[in-house]
Amino acid sequence: MLLNCYQNEFLEAGCDEAGRGCLAGPVFAAAVILPPDFIPGELTDSKKLTHKQRCSLRLIIEKEAIAWAVAEVDNLEIDKINILNASFLAMHRAVEKLSIQPQYLSIDGNRFKAYPDIPHTCIIKGDGKYLNIAAASILAKTHRDEFMDNLSGQYPHYQWHQNKGYPTIVHRTAAIEHGLSPYHRKTFTITNPQLDLFLETER
Repeated sequence: MLLNCYQNEFLEAGCDEAGRGCLAGPVFAAAVILPPDFIPGELTDSKKLTHKQRCSLRLIIEKEAIAWAVAEVDNLEIDKINILNASFLAMHRAVEKLSIQPQYLSIDGNRFKAYPDIPHTCIIKGDGKYLNIAAASILAKTHRDEFMDNLSGQYPHYQWHQNKGYPTIVHRTAAIEHGLSPYHRKTFTITNPQLDLFLETER
């Protein structure tokens, strides 16, 4: 069973990001402050949930959280500062947007650039341990998926409505055949899926 938050002495926001491993689109991050009596229901690590469950939970989180915010860092910024720094920046932006300033941050993962004047703890697989981080993972994931779904209509050959910008065979093949869109991360390597198949047969 997930705990509500990492510590109970200070008002805490859970933070997580979505889209680090994608070839296209922004990286999104969310920060969420949950009430101490929050009823979790199905809430857990977003990767363990179906799309329908995530969307249902998003509505509950956005309605019942003390405060929540979602922010992004686009592909151009990612190319300038690298994806790790972009992930940190997206979380900083989400914290900045909160309507209530937290006194403590719990961060999913093992690295973070300290936010000014707010202590934090990094928690490996925190989205499977604490509800506020799990809630942040849901919001980051669903808001990013929605963004990529909306973009997909403009660039249908990449099938972003299905892969959300992740490096699937279809996505990589389309990028090689049609070239990169204005939303692709140009510092990310797009390998040829046929090369992957060749390497598999050689092993």
